[in-house]
Amino acid sequence: PEEPGAAAAFARRIDPAREPGLSPEQRRLMAQVEHAQRQRVLRRRLRGRNTLLALGIGAVTLGIYGYTFYSVSQERFLDELEQEAEAARARA
Repeated sequence: PEEPGAAAAFARRIDPAREPGLSPEQRRLMAQVEHAQRQRVLRRRLRGRNTLLALGIGAVTLGIYGYTFYSVSQERFLDELEQEAEAARARA
C-alpha cells in the first residue's frame, strides 16, 4: 500500500525531452498525441462558442421580426384618417 499523499505513478508528468530511455520515435508519437488532444479541445471550445453565437444571432433576428409585427399592428392612424375622410365625404 502506498502513502495517502503520494502521487500515483500513472499520473506523473514526464518531459519527453528529458526522459531517459525514450527513442526519437516514442518522443515523436507523444508529440503527435499531445497535438491531437489540443486540437480536440480547441474544436470542442469553438463548437460551444459557435453554438452560443448562433443562438444569439437567432434571438436578435426573432426579436426584430417580432417587434416589426408588433409595431405594424399598432399602426392604426391610417384607418382613423380614412374614417375621418369618409365622415367628411358623407357630410359634404
